[in-house]
Amino acid sequence: MIEKRDFYINGQWVAPAAAKDLNVIDPSTEEVCAVISLGDQADTDAAVAAAKAAFADWGFSKKEDRLALIEKLLAVYQKRSDDLAEAMSIEMGAPIDLARTSQVGSGTFHIQNFITAFKDFEFDKMLGAHAPNDRLLYEPIGVCALITPWNWPMNQVSLKVVAAMAAGCTMVLKPSEIAPLSSIVWSEIVDEVGFPDGVYNMVNGDGMGVGTQLSTHPDVDMVSFTGSTRAGIAISKAAADTLKRVSLELGGKGANIVFDDADEKAVKRGVMHMMQNTGQSCNAPSRMLVQRGVYEQAIEAASEAAEKVQVGPASQSGRHIGPVVSELQWNKIQDLIQVGIDEGARLIAGGTGRPDGLNKGYFVKPTIFADVNNQMTIAREEIFGPVMAMIPFDTEEEAVEIANDTVYGLTNYVQTQDGARANRVARQMRAGMVEMNGTSRAAGSPFGGYKQSGNGREGGVLGIEDFLEVKAVSGWSND
Repeated sequence: MIEKRDFYINGQWVAPAAAKDLNVIDPSTEEVCAVISLGDQADTDAAVAAAKAAFADWGFSKKEDRLALIEKLLAVYQKRSDDLAEAMSIEMGAPIDLARTSQVGSGTFHIQNFITAFKDFEFDKMLGAHAPNDRLLYEPIGVCALITPWNWPMNQVSLKVVAAMAAGCTMVLKPSEIAPLSSIVWSEIVDEVGFPDGVYNMVNGDGMGVGTQLSTHPDVDMVSFTGSTRAGIAISKAAADTLKRVSLELGGKGANIVFDDADEKAVKRGVMHMMQNTGQSCNAPSRMLVQRGVYEQAIEAASEAAEKVQVGPASQSGRHIGPVVSELQWNKIQDLIQVGIDEGARLIAGGTGRPDGLNKGYFVKPTIFADVNNQMTIAREEIFGPVMAMIPFDTEEEAVEIANDTVYGLTNYVQTQDGARANRVARQMRAGMVEMNGTSRAAGSPFGGYKQSGNGREGGVLGIEDFLEVKAVSGWSND
C-alpha cells in the first residue's frame, strides 16, 4: 500500500492541516492501491501564501536562470520516467507500455518544446517602427492555480507548470484526486531540481474542496483548468467574483471526415486513434463522418479494426487498451452505449458489459455504432470511453455542417487526397485544431478549442503567453 498524505508547500513536504484520507483505486483490479489526503482551506491558504511570497523575486528573476532550472527539470524528469510510468499505470489504468511511451513521453515532448520556445521568447518588444519609444512588456500574471485531470496526467501538468515557470509565475498545482500519484512524483522531481521555495506548490484535493478554494481565492491571479465542460463552467462562475483570468481546456466531440478519396488506411487509423488511451482523450475522433459512396466499405473496415483491439490489465506489456479510470466512468459509458442501442444506432462492434475473460476491473468493450445521426445522444455527448459513432454524409457542405453542429470545437480531422478540399474544409470547421490525413501537429503547436471546448492555448510560445500580462509603456528611453 502506497501512503502519500503530505503536500508540497514552500519547498517542504508537509502534513495536511486536518486528516482527510482518500483511497486511490487501481482501475484494473478495483482495489485500493494508495492513500492520499485531501486538503482543506488551511492547506490551500498556506500554499497560496507561499506562492505569493515567492512571486516578489521569481516574477522578476532572470530569464537565463529560469531556463537553466527548466533544463534541469527535463533531465530529472527523464531520470524518473519509470517511476512516472508506473504511477500512471496504477492510478488511471494506462497499459504500462503506453505509460512509458505516450504518457511519460508527452511530458518530455512539452518540456523540450517549452525550452525551445522560451530561448527565443522576447519579454520586451518595441511596439513598432512608427513608435520607437513605445514598448510592450510581457510580465507574469502572478499566482496561478493549476488544476489538472486524470486522463493524461503528465501531459497536462507539464503544459501548465512549465509554461507558468517560464513566464515567471508562481503556482499551486491541484492534480486530480483520482490519479494523484504521478503528480506526487512530479513534485519530487521539482524538489530535486531546486526551484526557489514557494515557486511551485502542490495540494491534493477534490473539485468541491481545494478546486473551489483556489478558484475563489483573492490572492490567486489566474486559474488554468483542464477537465470537463461542466467543471469549467463552475470554475468560471467561482472565479468571477475576483475577476481572475481563467484559461480552460475542456471537452470535445471530434469529427473525423472521411471523403470517398481518402487513403485506404484512413478508417483503421481513425478507429485506432479513437481507442488510444481507452478513448479517454478530449481530442478523440469520436464521430467518424463517412461519404456515402464508401460508407458500407468503411463500416466493414471499422468493425474489423475494432475487433482486433485487445483489452487487458494495465500491468501487462503489450499494445492493448486498459480499463477506464473509475466505476463512475464505467457506469456512465455503459449507460451511453445502451442509449445508443435504444435510439436505434446499429451496433457493429462491442456493446455493453465487460470484454470476455475480464470479470473485474473497469474494462469496456471497444464499441462502434453505425447509422448514427447527429441528433442522437451518442453523437452529442462526450462519452470519454472507447466508443465511436459513424455518420454518413453526401456532400462536402453537409460534412462541414455536421462537424460544426456541436457545442464543442476542439479537434477535427480530415481524410482526403484532394489538397484544395482539405484546406477548404479545415478553414470552415469551428475548431481550435484540425489534423489532416494522419499528420500530427508539429512541436510547439498550440492546443485549445472553440466554443464549449474552452479558451486559451497550451504549448509552445502561445502556451507561455497565456501566463503573461501585456504592459504598454510610452516615452521609453532608448539611451
